[in-house]
Amino acid sequence: MNRNLIFGGALSAIFIAAALISFVWTPYTYTGMNIPDRLLPPGGAHLLGTDHFGRDILSLIMVGARTSIAVALVAVGIGISLGVPLGLWAAARRGSLVDEIIMRGNDLVFAFPSLVIAILITAVFGAGAINAIIAIGIFNIPVFARITRGAALSLWEREFILAARVAGKSAARISFEHILPNVTNLLIVQGTIQFSLGILAEAGLSYVGLGAQPPTPSWGRMLADAQTMVSIAPHMALMPGFAIILTVLGLNLMGDGLRDYLDPRLRVARA
Repeated sequence: MNRNLIFGGALSAIFIAAALISFVWTPYTYTGMNIPDRLLPPGGAHLLGTDHFGRDILSLIMVGARTSIAVALVAVGIGISLGVPLGLWAAARRGSLVDEIIMRGNDLVFAFPSLVIAILITAVFGAGAINAIIAIGIFNIPVFARITRGAALSLWEREFILAARVAGKSAARISFEHILPNVTNLLIVQGTIQFSLGILAEAGLSYVGLGAQPPTPSWGRMLADAQTMVSIAPHMALMPGFAIILTVLGLNLMGDGLRDYLDPRLRVARA
């Protein structure tokens, strides 16, 4: 039994379930303000308390979960859909000009963190969740390209690949029929890790005002709103902070568990 996989999967499932439930139900309307009930501590009618506008924090966290998950999920999808083919292409043309261009392009993107990329995109197109997705997605492309290329290079010298080449298969066909299935497990694990990093990146971008814009709730903007209220209403910062911590912890534990589960060598070593 893989405890990391079970515990991490359970934590992740809780927040995914909260995000899905928020589409049809939340304890209170997340856009509704109730000034008389502002800054209420956790307990009673408001399980996690209220913010400086009297909004229910649990409702905001539930809706904010779907914002964070959607941004991170689409951003990881962009990274996989573009990074994996580039990594396979670079591995198939190893040592060539194509390989060099792809890898130097990856280095160029790595030189600019997602926050800097988001600032550049925002300066041109304006702040918003879509631009946050683009910024995080661009940063994910070289991550998956490097992972795919590194794993594929070791496979190109294996006997079954040599047999496929002798059979007359093209490099593109070998890459997608033989290389890709053998690196899928690694990509699944890396995708889980990048998903957790995407949630962190979205929270960071929203914190500085570059992510989802009002009235759409976001965990990062909830933290930004709470920074001037920490001394009188610490729960405003603690609740979204715990949501981010537990979600990222759950995804990282699930990724670690998936790595052990999908790699028999690691599973045997830890037994």
